[in-house]
Amino acid sequence: MRDNTTDVFFALLRVGLWEGENLNHDLDIDGTTDWGEVYRLAKQQSVVGLIAAGVEIQSRKTKRIPHEMALKMARGMLKLEQRNIAMNRLIADLVNKMRVADIETLLVKGQGIAQCYERPLWRASGDVDFYLSDANFEKAKAFFRPLVESFDPDDDYARHINMHYKKWVLEIHANQYCSLSGRVNRVMDEIHQDLFNKGNVRSWDNDGTTVLLPAPDDDVLIVFVHFMNHFYKGGLGVRQICDWCRLLWTYRDSLNRGLLESRLSKAGLISVWKGFAAFAVEYLGMPAEAMPLLDIRDKKEDIRWKKKADRICSFIMEVGDFGHNRDTSYYKKYPRLVRKVVSFGRRCGDMWRHAKIFPMDSLKFFPYMLFKGLRSAAIGE
Repeated sequence: MRDNTTDVFFALLRVGLWEGENLNHDLDIDGTTDWGEVYRLAKQQSVVGLIAAGVEIQSRKTKRIPHEMALKMARGMLKLEQRNIAMNRLIADLVNKMRVADIETLLVKGQGIAQCYERPLWRASGDVDFYLSDANFEKAKAFFRPLVESFDPDDDYARHINMHYKKWVLEIHANQYCSLSGRVNRVMDEIHQDLFNKGNVRSWDNDGTTVLLPAPDDDVLIVFVHFMNHFYKGGLGVRQICDWCRLLWTYRDSLNRGLLESRLSKAGLISVWKGFAAFAVEYLGMPAEAMPLLDIRDKKEDIRWKKKADRICSFIMEVGDFGHNRDTSYYKKYPRLVRKVVSFGRRCGDMWRHAKIFPMDSLKFFPYMLFKGLRSAAIGE
């Protein structure tokens, strides 16, 4: 999969991701670079803003980036900035209205993580995710129900609800569980207690509105577990790992690395963390000294982790952000039971590929994933 176009894509991504850190970035542009493909990959992986920043910076150093490409990126960034400004206003409005209704919430992922970037308005925005204590979750359900166009699922079992509000997608969560392991979810319970019982949070001044975010020691695991869950369920993109890198970099001097290692060990995620750490260093230019737990001094070990990084990259580039590249037409063509069978077959295929990267971890995750899938089918999700 490695060719000049892919290499240029990752080189521009590294420049855009670390532009203010004066890190060394090589950009080898030759006549084989397919700029249309570079732009397609940027859209597919939801990193157009980072590629645009890379193009802007590199255009000052070389004339080998086509002027049309630079203009196309600039036009795209105007739209992205406008969307992010509008989303920030939406978040401020909702947080203020919830406070009036005596509902306190955390904002997870998304616009909170964007504040760790050099250019927050150039990060591709997605949904708005609110994370609440059990009591506030119940109040939030009552608060949002009359405001939104859709409310799914609407039942007492759900602790994660998707909603459509005007042109936006909102989600409220009462936990940060994944579908992979009970061990992982027990650690996420500890984080839940840390946030809502001990009040370990940080804040973002969103144009005069104080928006609460998880404390960095908790947030790095929330973000990691979230994208790891997507990786095993077939929809991980580069953007989510970029978020993780920027969060780790921003709080590199204050993170409690001992606590992080203890939690990863209890969750059984040490090797998976190291695999994605190797990908972040090898492909995204994450400074190795700022990446916790990645201390590889043996040459054979270094080669082993780089091979894992290559396989992770291959899967990510194939499926796209949130499974963007995958054929989902069967959802419209077939009845529910057939859809479940097709999805299960695809999940098994992915598990085989993941087992080549993380053999023991994938074997441990599969029974829990199977149980969760069967339960979802049984209750009609």
